[in-house]
Amino acid sequence: MRIISGKYRGKKLKGFDIEGTRPTMDRVKESLFGMIQGYIPSSVVLDLFAGSGSLGLEAISNGASKAILCDNNKKVIDILKDNIKSFDDDIELLCVDYKKFLKETEYKFDVIFLDPPYRAGVMNKALRIIEERELLNDGGIVVCEYENIRIETNLEKIKEKNYGPKTISVFRK
Repeated sequence: MRIISGKYRGKKLKGFDIEGTRPTMDRVKESLFGMIQGYIPSSVVLDLFAGSGSLGLEAISNGASKAILCDNNKKVIDILKDNIKSFDDDIELLCVDYKKFLKETEYKFDVIFLDPPYRAGVMNKALRIIEERELLNDGGIVVCEYENIRIETNLEKIKEKNYGPKTISVFRK
């Protein structure tokens, strides 16, 4: 796994083999970032179920001003600490449950990546908290990666693409 574009293009990332993580494949990530490239420069990004940090770090590589990488797995956070050593950007790592983070954060975001474990059933719960707490800046987007669920949100769906059984939808406030 690697950063596919931007100033850190080609940088290898660890964490693709951690139990419970499912990193976004490079070809899917490349297509995804092609869909949202206009939203990334100078943005504040949240990679909520960070795993390897691939999405948040790709955003940093492409000009995001800040990325918060949040995961509740201590092993994941340790690997992320190693992954960001050579980045000289504003990256914050948090080992915390997604609900606790969403309910307590004071940040507002321009881009939120939601790629939770598919079977955890938390996508719509996270979206509901994001909307209730108004954590998305006006014009900001939420990028959802999922399989076999119906997304429930009041946000406007602006893009959607299927990759086999996987779907990526982009919603805008």
